[in-house]
Amino acid sequence: MYKLILVAGARPNFMKIAPLMKAASGLDVITPILVHTGQHYDENMSRVFFDDLAIPRPGINLGVGSGSHAVQTARIMMGFEKVLLEEEPDLVVVVGDVNSTIACSLTAQKMGVRVAHVEAGLRSRNWAMPEEINRVLTDRLSDLLFTTSRDAGENLLREGIDPDRIHFVGNVMIDTLLGHVRQAARSDIHERLGIERGSYGVLTLHRPSNVDSPEQLGTILDIMDEVRPQIPMVYPVHARTRKMLHDFGLTGRITDRDGLIPVDPLGYLDFLSLMKHARLVMTDSGGIQEETTVLGVPCLTLREETERPVTVTQGTNEVVGIRRDEILGHVDTILRGHWKTGRIPELWDGKAAHRIIRIILEELGRD
Repeated sequence: MYKLILVAGARPNFMKIAPLMKAASGLDVITPILVHTGQHYDENMSRVFFDDLAIPRPGINLGVGSGSHAVQTARIMMGFEKVLLEEEPDLVVVVGDVNSTIACSLTAQKMGVRVAHVEAGLRSRNWAMPEEINRVLTDRLSDLLFTTSRDAGENLLREGIDPDRIHFVGNVMIDTLLGHVRQAARSDIHERLGIERGSYGVLTLHRPSNVDSPEQLGTILDIMDEVRPQIPMVYPVHARTRKMLHDFGLTGRITDRDGLIPVDPLGYLDFLSLMKHARLVMTDSGGIQEETTVLGVPCLTLREETERPVTVTQGTNEVVGIRRDEILGHVDTILRGHWKTGRIPELWDGKAAHRIIRIILEELGRD
């Protein structure tokens, strides 16, 4: 019997952990323990996701809450150290690139516990992104590295990672999407918002580079003022972004504006339904770039780079920064029906979690 600790901390983690928990829970030889660090603690960013994805309630919740990167990382490490001492797991599985990812990886390795990193090898090469620091350091600490695409594996090899530690398995986030797309079809989100399927776009923003600067955020809202007369834009407002809008005196820029529909953060199924039936999506999220590629929905990434280039080379995504003319030109192309169709990348087939658990068992069995 092998004991695995699976770590989730922030909203994107839940979609990646769900299929891993399901795959691990179906085997007699594995005892999976779900640890929720509490990095995201908003109701719509935590509990609703566990309900939508049918994830068992976490066996352990560290409840670390918000704070600076240093404070939050330190709190997670202190809480997770106690968990490792009590549970003595055979392996810690971390996903993604948030503070919980690096904090739990570092703590585990300091205590001699092996680490597996799901979604390894992604690189934006922008060191101003906290996520990039978390990705690179977690990969250096990890014993098993599970990649979503061929280019991620190439990144790791260039950084000197032992090829025997790298495993190309596909994308667990897509496991979740494919496993819930039918259930999402029953969502009444369109009726609640008073919009017709296929008649709107979706906007999401949360990156510090976009929302922590009044100039940058204001520029994006200026561009939205030119987009919304062409197509209504539904805008689920991230809690942190809502705070920044208030602090910068920009809240009025998203209220009482024809064609801009601000809403509170949505649960997974509601958002999946909203995204599936959108004409276009504008985002600074990494995961949404992947989801729109699989759904075949045009995506404009409001950043200067992406750690997921396969969504551009094979999918429906384009990286546009916040360049007004480029964005408006792409919106026109999309609305005229001339956008690239893309294709689903290799091994994004809904079976990544099973591949990961099989490899973990093989590796633990060798010991």
